[in-house]
Amino acid sequence: MQRSLHSTAVLAAAVGLVACAAPGDAFAPRAMSTDRAAAPSPHSVQVTGGGTTTFGADLDSDGDVDGSHFGFAAVIAGDGSAHGDFTCLMAGNANFLALRLMAVQGPVTSGAPDGRSFRGTATVKVLNGFGPGVQSIFRDIPFAVAVTPGGPGVATLQLTVFGVFDGVPGDVVPGNHNYDLARETLTTGQIKIQ
Repeated sequence: MQRSLHSTAVLAAAVGLVACAAPGDAFAPRAMSTDRAAAPSPHSVQVTGGGTTTFGADLDSDGDVDGSHFGFAAVIAGDGSAHGDFTCLMAGNANFLALRLMAVQGPVTSGAPDGRSFRGTATVKVLNGFGPGVQSIFRDIPFAVAVTPGGPGVATLQLTVFGVFDGVPGDVVPGNHNYDLARETLTTGQIKIQ
């Protein structure tokens, strides 16, 4: 089972990160830790996913329907503790909020026993968000993700990062000090809860 979860995590991350920058670049994916992708206990749930999404709307008023790439794998115990990894990014092949490169990456540390939501602390990397050529890195940013399992057109993912970016375009709940993105629907890939 441990090998299966690790293989699933690697595949999910690869699907979500296929268009990422070159190794060594600040936006390149980091390696998935095998200790975070250990076999689930009898009273745990495994949640995995990878692919691309659409918000189904133009959130930044630039004329394009926005979306993202993602990859994650986590094991959530019955007590809500969890281990795994999550990545969501704009990988340079699409534009979101006038950003071509943006990544939210971090370990999953807790989750709902049914696997439909999980939380962790991420590093958020943004290129050109605060000026041409300016790379900004925000560390230890709490995040939460809600998911619905399935394939394209069925599965959904909704990301919230806490304490940053409140009210910027794309925030669907301005004024709460968080960046609450709209629910995204998968266009490629899948999300599984087992």
